[in-house]
Amino acid sequence: MSDTIGFIGLGLMGRPMAKNLLKAGFPLVVHSRSQGPVDDLVAAGATRAGSPADVARRATRIITMVPDSPDVERVLDGPDGVFSALQRGAIVIDMSSIQPATAVRLAERAASLGGAMLDAPVSGGEIGAIDGTLSIMIGGDATSVAACRPIFEAMGKAERIIHIGEAGAGQVCKLCNQMVLAGTIAVVGEAFSLARKAKVDPAKVREALLGGFAASRVLEVHGERMLKANYKPGFRTELFAKDLRNVASALSANGAPAPVNAVVQQLVNSLVAQGRGANDYSELGKVLFELAGLE
Repeated sequence: MSDTIGFIGLGLMGRPMAKNLLKAGFPLVVHSRSQGPVDDLVAAGATRAGSPADVARRATRIITMVPDSPDVERVLDGPDGVFSALQRGAIVIDMSSIQPATAVRLAERAASLGGAMLDAPVSGGEIGAIDGTLSIMIGGDATSVAACRPIFEAMGKAERIIHIGEAGAGQVCKLCNQMVLAGTIAVVGEAFSLARKAKVDPAKVREALLGGFAASRVLEVHGERMLKANYKPGFRTELFAKDLRNVASALSANGAPAPVNAVVQQLVNSLVAQGRGANDYSELGKVLFELAGLE
């Protein structure tokens, strides 16, 4: 594997994703705002870079995994950013969850510099990042996607690596993913609230529902979190709130109504307003319990 990969952003998701690239045998150059994760990756065999531009000088495939659109813009097109030192023919792979319009604009900027950019947000949470079983939704040109497929397969399951369409399409798909998650987590919370108010065991309700058409990964994973009141973050509520703001922006830009999403967004916002944004987003279910007068 001759391509050196740069990885910028070693947070909850980025660090295990980068480790899986090392396990797959890719030469890896890393940079992150916090030095602890960088030290960890260097100990595992990666090379340290001093800045995003330093990463670009050393790598022809550059992955970014940072919180939001302004962070991606700063890392790529800010002072000492990736674009200031981008090699011709290099491919930038942004795996953050950002606004589709930002992804399109940055892809155009990369092309003007003789490179290419893919938007490739993921789903699967920290567990998927650790296990290398992420779903990856990709926007960008097919040639670049094909060139980067071995990289994606080191972090996600082959059958879940989907080329959605042109630049920005991956981010649109991720927003659709977050809408479905938001609505499903909320309705699972409502269902468990009904069971508890009716003096029926919600664990038994979940067990029965998992055997029928109501079965889902949300009911399986997040439903269990609600039953155990385990809100240790796999994906922080504050980041989910950010995603839902991006959803609202995309809905407005495209004239698409989403009344259910609007209600759920306000419930998520209430968690953040109460200082619970660092908890897992499955705590959305607890909001429904509280509205029902349940402890």
